[in-house]
Amino acid sequence: MKIKVLASEAACGISSGNGSNFSSATHVRVFNDSTSRYLVSVEDSSNTLIGTFHLNGGAAEIVVKNPSDEIFAENASVLAVPIAVEQ
Repeated sequence: MKIKVLASEAACGISSGNGSNFSSATHVRVFNDSTSRYLVSVEDSSNTLIGTFHLNGGAAEIVVKNPSDEIFAENASVLAVPIAVEQ
């Protein structure tokens, strides 16, 4: 899999209503730049929680979401960047 970076990486917001849709991207790479495990949450544009997962320290995942969905994390050590994915 190849990824194309669409913007600069930024810290996730740390509360509901304070997340980002990361330039309305449908794929967002999230990276935990710490040694602690943190909760990552995805909510829709009306701040209704869609789901959560824990991201271990030093780990990265790709979140697939709707363009208006927002991502926030338990700690600002979780960074995210909008991407495009190529197979």
